[in-house]
Amino acid sequence: MPAALHPYLNFDGNAREAFEFYGRALGATPQFATFGEFQAVPDGDPAADKIMHGSLEVTDLIRLYASDVIEGMGAYVPGTNVTLSLMGDDEPVLRSAFEKLTEGGAITMPLEKQMWGDVYGAFTDRFGIVWQVNISQDGQG
Repeated sequence: MPAALHPYLNFDGNAREAFEFYGRALGATPQFATFGEFQAVPDGDPAADKIMHGSLEVTDLIRLYASDVIEGMGAYVPGTNVTLSLMGDDEPVLRSAFEKLTEGGAITMPLEKQMWGDVYGAFTDRFGIVWQVNISQDGQG
């Protein structure tokens, strides 16, 4: 998939409930991966069942993504819980976007290979907008 822009929504522990609701409303089936499945929290941690990544792909052009905010990720703040997510497999375009959009902003996670196999980075731009860039390494976008 070429580079695409999708909203990424953060929830205060109810991402599964929200995406099941959105799925019923929009006629799509949500997919979920938990923090426990990714071994991103220790065994027995209450956050293990929380959503690390959820997706709702209604059409090729309508896609929503979600995550629960857990301890260590910062505070959940309603109204500022939407992230713009640039994703795809066009590495030169996405790397360039990361470099240019971070000018004058603050990088919160450098653009580097992650445990799920993709190259990922996150930042807040100079206007206070939170972004993430995910470069697919498997051609899945």
